[in-house]
Amino acid sequence: MKKYTSNSVSDTVYIAEEFAECLKAGDAVLYKGEMGAGKTYFTKGIAKSFGITEEVTSPTFALINEYYGETNIFHFDLFRISGFEDLYGIGFFDYFDRNGVLCIEWSENVPDICNYFDTAYEVEIRKIGDESREITIEKIK
Repeated sequence: MKKYTSNSVSDTVYIAEEFAECLKAGDAVLYKGEMGAGKTYFTKGIAKSFGITEEVTSPTFALINEYYGETNIFHFDLFRISGFEDLYGIGFFDYFDRNGVLCIEWSENVPDICNYFDTAYEVEIRKIGDESREITIEKIK
């Protein structure tokens, strides 16, 4: 487990860029953190590391945003998802064969979601001030 303190959005992006060096297609990044904690900014850092130049935005309304680069990113928002049937309904499992990293916000809404992956990291982002965040990264599988 590694803990970081981010004092700005650019710090969060940089921490994510460094972290992304260990990621490969098929891995999952399971986010935990309240709304506005910085999960999408963390995904922006991962995208930057993979050479993705497209603007990374929150998948809140789309449920899934796709980004293509050296390694693809499939960015999910599971806020309104509550289990296996909902995952199946949004085509979640179709992304396993699409050569990318799955970055999943609100992963805690689907208990045991990590069981679907060979390699999964939990990234928890906690607000500790207006701009400051505590970021904990742990390989959980």
